[in-house]
Amino acid sequence: MPTDCEKSLDDIEDIVSVNDVTVEDRVKAKKHIVPRARKHKKEKETTTRDKFLADSYIPGIQSIYVKTWGCSHNNSDSEYMAGQLATYGFKITEEKDEADLWLLNSCTVKSPAEDHFRNEINLANKLDKYIVLAGCVPQGHQRSEYMQGLSVIGVQQIDRVVEVVEETLKGNTVRLFSQKKQGGKKTGGATLDLPKIRKNPLIEIIAINTGCLNQCTYCKTKHARGELGSYKPQDIVDRAKQSFKEGVVELWLTSEDLGAYGHDIGVTLPELLWQLVKVIPEGAMMRLGMTNPPYILEHLEEMAKILDHPRVYSFLHVPIQSASDSVLMDMKREYCLADFKQVVNTLKKGVPDVNIATDLICGFPTETEEDFQETMDLVEEYKFASLFINQFFPRPGTPAAKIQRVDPQHVKQRTKRVSELFQSYQPYSHKLGQVQSVLVTEISHDGQYYVAHNKCYDQVLVPKEEDLMGKMLEVEIIETGKHFLKGRLLSRGKRPLDVPPPLKKGEVSGAPVVSYSETSITECVSNPVFWFSISVIVMAALWRIFSLIMGYTGR
Repeated sequence: MPTDCEKSLDDIEDIVSVNDVTVEDRVKAKKHIVPRARKHKKEKETTTRDKFLADSYIPGIQSIYVKTWGCSHNNSDSEYMAGQLATYGFKITEEKDEADLWLLNSCTVKSPAEDHFRNEINLANKLDKYIVLAGCVPQGHQRSEYMQGLSVIGVQQIDRVVEVVEETLKGNTVRLFSQKKQGGKKTGGATLDLPKIRKNPLIEIIAINTGCLNQCTYCKTKHARGELGSYKPQDIVDRAKQSFKEGVVELWLTSEDLGAYGHDIGVTLPELLWQLVKVIPEGAMMRLGMTNPPYILEHLEEMAKILDHPRVYSFLHVPIQSASDSVLMDMKREYCLADFKQVVNTLKKGVPDVNIATDLICGFPTETEEDFQETMDLVEEYKFASLFINQFFPRPGTPAAKIQRVDPQHVKQRTKRVSELFQSYQPYSHKLGQVQSVLVTEISHDGQYYVAHNKCYDQVLVPKEEDLMGKMLEVEIIETGKHFLKGRLLSRGKRPLDVPPPLKKGEVSGAPVVSYSETSITECVSNPVFWFSISVIVMAALWRIFSLIMGYTGR
C-alpha cells in the first residue's frame, strides 16, 4: 500500500488530467454563458466613521467644520485652531453637512449658550460626525454626561489641536485639560505666533491674558480659564507687528479682564498699550476689550490719555452688573457703585465723547425691587449707548446657584423695564450732520452696507462699494438710529500707511514662508554636497534615457 509520501505529486502539471476541459473549450463556451446577479446579504451601510478606521487612513485630507460661541477670546482660539489644521492640510469648511469632523468651541457664561452647544453635539452624533470639543464648557465641567466619550481640547492646549483631531479621526478619544506653566507659574496659554485663519482678514484679535484675579459668585469662567496668566509684552507686540504686515487694519485686545493684565508678571496694562501704540500704522486702529472696575481704577489718568490717542478707539467695556452695593457684594464683584462712577466720570472728563459700554444682570437671587431701581437710576443718569442686558441664569457649581431664585416672572418684568428704558433714548441724535473719520472693516448683517467705526467705535453704515473696504474715510452723518449712524461719503479714503492688502478669506496667517536670498543661493552652490546631489540626479536621468532607447531598439 503506498505511503502518504508516495501519493504526493511529482509535478504541479499532474493535477490536470487528460479528461479535463481544455482552454479552447472554455473560450468557445463563453458565448453561451448568461450572467446572473449574485444575491448578497444586505451589508451594513458604510459610514464616514468606518472609512477612516482602515489601515489606509491618510492624515490631513479630511474637512473640518469649526463652530464658535461666546467672546472674542473664544473667537481668537478658534482662529488659531483653524490655522493649525489648515497648515497641516485639513480643509476648513463652513458647510457642516459636508465636514468629516466638527470642532465645537463653547462658552460657559450663559445657560442658553451651553444649551446650543449641547444641541450641536446631539446633531453631530445624529449625523455620525467625528466631534472634538473645546472652550470653557468642557474645561469647566469635565464630567458632564453628555460629553463623555468625546475628544476634548482644553483652553490652554489649542496648540495640540492637530494631534487631537488626528486621533479622533482614527476612532480614539483624547482629552487634554492641563495648564501651561513656565517656572512653575501659569502662562497665557499657547504661543501667539501660531498660524491662524482670521474670521475677518482685516481684524487681528490678540488675547493678552487669560483667567481672572477674582471669582464672582455667579460666573463659571474662573472654573474654565483659571487663575490669571499674562503674555509677555514683547510677544504681544510681535504678533501685532506681524498682523499689520499681513494687511490687518484693526487690532482687538481681548481677555477675561483686560485691566488685570500683568499683575502676575510685574507689568501694567498702560505699559503694554504704549508699546502697542508705537507699532500701529497711521490710519489703523486699536480697540480695547472688557475690563472690570477694580483694576482699571489703578490707571485711570493714564488710560484716559491712551483712549484719547488718535490710533486708539475712545471705547471701553466696563461691566457694572448691578448698581446696588449690596448685590455687588453678594456677587463678590470687589467694587461699589462709587468706583464704577469714578471710572466713567474720569474717562468722560479726559476723553471727548468717550463710549462706555456696560452689562447688567437682572434678577440676581438677592436682588430686591429697591436694588433693581438703583440700576434703573444708573441707566437713566448715563444713558449708555451700548448696554448688554441679561437675565440671571444659575450656573451649576457656582455659589449663586445655591441661593433661592427670584420669581422668574419678576425677572422677566425687570428685564422688560430696563429694556424699555434703554430703547427710550437716542444716544446718537446729537451727531447728525457731523463730519467724521471712519474705518471700514465689516459688512452689515443684512448685507446692504459696509460697516465702519468712528473714533468712539460707533457703528457707521457706508455704501457697499468694494474699493472702500479697509480704508479710512471722511463721511458726513446724514441719519442716526438707536444702534447706528449712516454716513455720506466725502472722500474715497485711503488704506493705512505701509499696510499691504489683506490676506484672502480663509488664507492662513503666520504660516511659514520659505524665501531664498542671494547669499543663501551662493552658499548652496559652493557646497560640495550640492554638486554631488546634482550629479546623482543627472546620472539617474541619463540611465533612464539609455534604458528607454535600448528597450525600444530591442523590440
